[in-house]
Order: sequence, then C-alpha cells, then structure tokens
Amino acid sequence: MPFVNPNDLPTVERLPGWFGRFFHSESMTFGYWEVAADAVPLHEHHHPEEEVWHLVDGRMAITVSGVEQVLEPGSAAIVPGDAPHSARVLSACRAIVVDHPVRPDVAGKHQGSSLSLPHRVSVWQIKT
Repeated sequence: MPFVNPNDLPTVERLPGWFGRFFHSESMTFGYWEVAADAVPLHEHHHPEEEVWHLVDGRMAITVSGVEQVLEPGSAAIVPGDAPHSARVLSACRAIVVDHPVRPDVAGKHQGSSLSLPHRVSVWQIKT
C-alpha cells in the first residue's frame, strides 16, 4: 500500500521518553518520534545508514561527528553513514527521522509486502 497514516502504527518506547512509530519503504526507514521534555539523551552511536532528522515541533540539540547544533521546528540534521551522533531534548518535541537504506535493526511494517522486520534494541541501549 503506498499510503501510511503513522497514527495507525503501534507506538514503541525505544528509550525512556522516546516514543516512535516506524515503517519501511523499499529503500528507507521512517520514524515518527514524539519525545518527552524529560527524555533521556540519545547516546552517541553510529550505523551504516545515512539518516536525516527533521524537527517538526520543539527544540533538540543534535551532535554529528562532534559538532552540536540546536534544531528548531522546520530545521533538519543530515547524519552521514557511520558518523557518530547523539541527541538531547531541550523541550518536548516531534521529529521525523528517515534512514537510507532500510535500517534492519528497526522494527516496523514494510510497505508493499507483509514483511515486518525484527526488533533489536542493541543500537538504542544506553551505554553506562
């Protein structure tokens, strides 16, 4: 099906305060995030997929390869594949995050087929 209503997708709390809804196209993964003001920071991590964060509401600081930038509504951050990146919430916010190619470690409905990718939380575990 070529149309997706994120409100129809299950919500998953990947980290405390980070609530996401996910789906996949043939070559991309989409995450619709609602992040609480008191959400834990997203630890520094990396993955081979390129990732684009588009902030819809609120404020969030994103660090990519050691450079931090505060995103406000309408702004975006482009994370190259394998670049270390992290995020911290400055106020409750909503963001759309798109990865290319598909992130196999993110569960979600695969559009165009009945395939659902497995859920693995290792990428999102908080490092202590």
